[in-house]
Amino acid sequence: MNAPTRQPPQSGEIIVRAIPFAFAENIDPAWHPDRREWSHMANGASLTMPYLEPFLIKTVREALKKASNPQLKQDVHGFIAQEGNHFQNHRRYNEILKRNYPELADVESEMAADYKRFQTKSLRWRLAYTAGFETMTMGITEWLIGDRRNLFNDADPSVSSLILWHMVEETEHKNVAYDLYQHLYGQYWPRAWGLVYASWHVARSSRKGYRRMLKRDRLWNRPASRLRLWAMVIRFLMKASPAMLRSLVPGYHPGKVTDPEWVARWTSAYAGLPEDAIPLLDTSDPEIPAQFA
Repeated sequence: MNAPTRQPPQSGEIIVRAIPFAFAENIDPAWHPDRREWSHMANGASLTMPYLEPFLIKTVREALKKASNPQLKQDVHGFIAQEGNHFQNHRRYNEILKRNYPELADVESEMAADYKRFQTKSLRWRLAYTAGFETMTMGITEWLIGDRRNLFNDADPSVSSLILWHMVEETEHKNVAYDLYQHLYGQYWPRAWGLVYASWHVARSSRKGYRRMLKRDRLWNRPASRLRLWAMVIRFLMKASPAMLRSLVPGYHPGKVTDPEWVARWTSAYAGLPEDAIPLLDTSDPEIPAQFA
């Protein structure tokens, strides 16, 4: 008997996908063999997720108690569930990274201390940080999906699929933290500061991680490696900055931004999978089509 398949999502629906991504114990941390610097940039970002996303969840859960809009409350619950699945998958991958790079535990300790300190801030500050980070991810999503041929072709499918699934769900809940902040506070300048500060803070934490990995690989001080790294950072800034800047315009709302068409194709392909299937993309195809191997 064939396993049941999922129903296609409704427009605007936040789908909770408890996907148990699996990573080989001997996976190469340079999961894109031709782009070691890019691999470690993404690894550094992954390292932040088990600290960042629980902080976001705690913040919106506390803010939820003050919310009065029923639809917004429902969306917040979807946000919490999706973010919970994200950091759990990243944590499993990060544990493998730390076996290769035990010094990453120091980076984790610093992040844990940061987010513990942030918990002493006002709810408005924490929600502005949350809304700011979630806004910033829209630029990252546009970059990763739009440039997926360059970033993921011939890369490890488990890591590539984890990252792109994460971006699909960031698109699905892109309005939630922003709407919750607007619902409770609505002040422009704290939200703008939250975007700038959260973007800087997460980027700094990610850099601490990939710097240590490149040092362990004896690449950090090599000019050629540093040039490749800077090229990736510049590419990221060029691709993601426009989305971040437009979000600072008064009257901006994430719902006005058109989602990448690939996101809809991914969600449709996922809806057709058996319920117990893990959605691994075919990274051997340069197009990285929104269908699963």
